[in-house]
Amino acid sequence: ATPDDHTRACAAQALGVPLVLHPQARALIDERMREVAAEQGVAYEPERTDNVQRLQMGMFPTGAQIVPNPFNKIPGFSVGHVHFVPGFPVMAHPMIEWLLDQRYGSLHGSQAQQERSVIVRRGIESVLTPLMEDVEARFPGVRVFSLPSVEHPVHGRHIELGVKGAPEAIGHAFAHLRAGLVAMKADL
Repeated sequence: ATPDDHTRACAAQALGVPLVLHPQARALIDERMREVAAEQGVAYEPERTDNVQRLQMGMFPTGAQIVPNPFNKIPGFSVGHVHFVPGFPVMAHPMIEWLLDQRYGSLHGSQAQQERSVIVRRGIESVLTPLMEDVEARFPGVRVFSLPSVEHPVHGRHIELGVKGAPEAIGHAFAHLRAGLVAMKADL
């Protein structure tokens, strides 16, 4: 909780609620501070200025819920379906994974998607755009993607061109895309 981190205050202001020291956050932060003191071989002093300052990391908008942090126990928080986690990937990744599993588990696989793609050597997106638009128009729910690369070690300058969407729609859409590329005499 440094002076340049306005995340918690902005969330509280946007919600029109005050910031409060969340009791679970306080317990987790306290637990972490005890562990750090033990690792350093010093006595834990909860009233020490730096330890009191660390509790600021548990000041969340009223009504927030904890997002556990297995990396260092300093929690993130959620307000409804808006989630706040640290920017460090080593912490954010397991926290987001927890959210997906614990709060959105019922959605796992509910919108299964597949993708298929082909490498178009020396492809030019502006030339391929009409075909891309045609595929999306013919196959509702299918999206076309185009990922250009200029210095690939194997394919050189190329575009990875593909389709993604519901598994039952991908086969026909990809066949149509590929047929269009063959008709254009693209180098696949």
